[in-house]
Amino acid sequence: GGKCVAINKDLFEVEVLGGEGQQVFHTKKIKSFMRQLNAYGFTKVQWNFQRSASLPEFLAEEAAVSAHSQILYYYNPSFNREHPWLSETCKRR
Repeated sequence: GGKCVAINKDLFEVEVLGGEGQQVFHTKKIKSFMRQLNAYGFTKVQWNFQRSASLPEFLAEEAAVSAHSQILYYYNPSFNREHPWLSETCKRR
């Protein structure tokens, strides 16, 4: 809950890095963006956990979305939705 960044790789490349609209980041390549995350202390996380079976709608929706795309997860101990002031400590290494 709010302690990592989840990126739908395909959508991110098209909608954020794709060049249509306002450019948010100074790159158009996903690999360069991932290097920037690493430079700011984010590490890639592999999710190998079991989710609650009480969320069938969520699981079905997630399966439909992720069937044709890759979800990337990055973690930084200073990135926490409940403690936004910690993000000020996310500095480039």
